[in-house]
Amino acid sequence: MISFNDFLSTYDQPGNIILLEGKRKVLPGDEQFLLALGEKLCREMKFARFRSGNAPGSDELFARGISKIEPARMEVILPYTGHRSKSNQGYQKHALDQINLAEEPEVTYQTKFNKKNTRFIDDFVGGENNHITIKAAYLLRDTIKVTGTRSGIPKATFAIFYDDLENPLQGGTGHTIRVCTNNEVPFIDQTVWKLWI
Repeated sequence: MISFNDFLSTYDQPGNIILLEGKRKVLPGDEQFLLALGEKLCREMKFARFRSGNAPGSDELFARGISKIEPARMEVILPYTGHRSKSNQGYQKHALDQINLAEEPEVTYQTKFNKKNTRFIDDFVGGENNHITIKAAYLLRDTIKVTGTRSGIPKATFAIFYDDLENPLQGGTGHTIRVCTNNEVPFIDQTVWKLWI
């Protein structure tokens, strides 16, 4: 368990990226905590920048908290250009369709660690775009949020998640947590960060 003061002294450094993300379904009453954490992080951290995947739910709530203080410090990794554009409030954007995935083999490799995803990820990277392969865009986006890219998106330094504590490590959030583990990016969930508010 890391205290908020220890988190600040360790991770509020120039160039550091704090990933803020989690489940789309937020429990009733938890919305205020996600907003409050976003505000607190942006108010207390002077150097770090923040990143999310622009999904509804926890991603959006964390980002709204950041945007109340300094929206220019928020960046989003998008599965495609224009994704939920109304929810972006002046954030820096990186869209998957603007990244040459052929030059990012590590991103593709890390996204395929769950073997059941291999075929539709290969199909998507090979140019197929349909209702099945679109899932690949979201998983590749989730990987890039952590690993960054060779083409200039930096790796995340630390990740803060809002997970479903009764059914953890599922879906895109579970994938992103596993990518953090595989890349030695430290992370916490709400069992820790709720104590910071």
